Amino acid sequence: MIPIAYSTEVAEARENGRPVVALESTIITHGMPHPQNVETAQAVEKTVRDNGAVPATIAVMDGTLHIGLEPAELDRLATAKHVAKLSRADLATCLAKGGTGATTVAATMIAARLAGIAVFATGGIGGVHRGAEETFDISADLQELAQTSVTVVAAGAKAILDLSKTLEVLETLGVPVIAFGQDSLPAFWSRRSSLAAPIRMDSAHDIAKAHMMRKALDLPGGQLVANPIPAEDEIPHSQIMPLIDKALAEARRLGLSGKSVTPFLLQRIFELTNGASLTANTALVLNNARLAAEIAGELITLTEDLSVKPLAAL
Repeated sequence: MIPIAYSTEVAEARENGRPVVALESTIITHGMPHPQNVETAQAVEKTVRDNGAVPATIAVMDGTLHIGLEPAELDRLATAKHVAKLSRADLATCLAKGGTGATTVAATMIAARLAGIAVFATGGIGGVHRGAEETFDISADLQELAQTSVTVVAAGAKAILDLSKTLEVLETLGVPVIAFGQDSLPAFWSRRSSLAAPIRMDSAHDIAKAHMMRKALDLPGGQLVANPIPAEDEIPHSQIMPLIDKALAEARRLGLSGKSVTPFLLQRIFELTNGASLTANTALVLNNARLAAEIAGELITLTEDLSVKPLAAL
C-alpha cells in the first residue's frame, strides 16, 4: 500500500470536485536558496488559487507521499538537508526507505496520476542534453510524458538542452506538443525559438478538450503545453544563448554528468545574467500556474457537461 497523505485543502477539493493543479517540489529544494524558495513556492500556490484552482505541491517526506503541503510542511522541506531529487527511477525506493525527496517533472506526474490530478504546472521540462549522441543523457521526463496521462504546462524544455532533438524525441514518442497562442516553440527564458510548434492552441478550453479526447481514445501519455514567458520578463534568445554556451563549456571542462549537470548550468547562468535568469524563471512559473489553473477549471466544466451531451459535441 502506498503511504500517501493529502493536505487539508487538497482533500476538500477532491471531496467537492474542485480543480486541482499539481506542483513539483525540486524548485523548493534544488532550485533556489532559502527563503526565496519558500516565497516562490507560496507565490505559485497563491497564483493557482487566484485563478480558481487548488495547488497540490508534491513531495516525499519521511516515507510518505504528500499531495499538497501544509504551510509548516512547506517550511520544513525548504530548510531540510540532503533531500533526494526524485524521478521515476528512485521514487519507490525513497518511499520504501522512509526517506525525504523532492519530485522532478517525472515523479510529480506519477504522483499526480495516482491522486487523480490531471494538470501539472512547472517551469520547464527536461529533455535531450547537448551531446546526447555521445553521452545518451536524456531526461526521464520525455518517457513519462509518453506514458502518464497528465497535461504538463511548462515554458517549453529548459533552454540549456538541445531543443531540436528534444522535440524530435517527443514527436517519436507520440507526445502532443502544444504551443499556447503562437506558432513557434517557446525556449524557456525566451518567448520564441527557431522551431515551429507542431500544434497551436489559443484557449484553455481547447487544451482541456484535447486532454479529454485523448482519454476517450484511450491513448497513453499526457500532453505538453508550451506556454511562452510573458514578453516583459523574457531574456531574448540572442542574449541568453552565448551565456548558455559558456556555461556548457565550463561543465564539460569539469567533467560533470547526469543529475549534476542541470543544477550547475542553472547556477552559472544565474551568475552570468546577474540574477536575471532567476527573475525570468519565477515569472514563467507563475505564468504557467495561471494557465494550468484555467485548464484544470475547464476540465471540471467538461466533465460536468459530459453528463448532458457527448464529448464530440463540446
